[in-house]
Amino acid sequence: MWQAIRRWFDPSDLRAVGRTPDYRFSLANERTFLAWLRTGLALVGGGLAVAQFLPPLPLRHLRETIAIVLLLVGGAVAVRAVDHWARTERAIRQDEELPASRFPAVLALVVGLGALLLVVAVLAGALGQR
Repeated sequence: MWQAIRRWFDPSDLRAVGRTPDYRFSLANERTFLAWLRTGLALVGGGLAVAQFLPPLPLRHLRETIAIVLLLVGGAVAVRAVDHWARTERAIRQDEELPASRFPAVLALVVGLGALLLVVAVLAGALGQR
């Protein structure tokens, strides 16, 4: 595991593998990485916004739980983005099949489930105020 993390920070190690690919593939891989990074930053920003601006919710500590989950998922997306970038770049340089990932599906399910739980919390709050 530590060797994989070290590879993220050592571009010479990555360039020593395989052969130099067409730069368009490397740039496309980098754009995908940046898109994932923006997603992670948006989740972190959402977590901070929830913690600072969302009024207290009817369920105890729900606001804090939502904020912490968003912050943790945002951090996980950022870490996963750099790992996927490095594995994809290595595969491109070695002319191998690109690495498969279940992470987009897992992230979509987590976001969808989180949205559903928030709908339930909003409805519970609205019904509780009547």
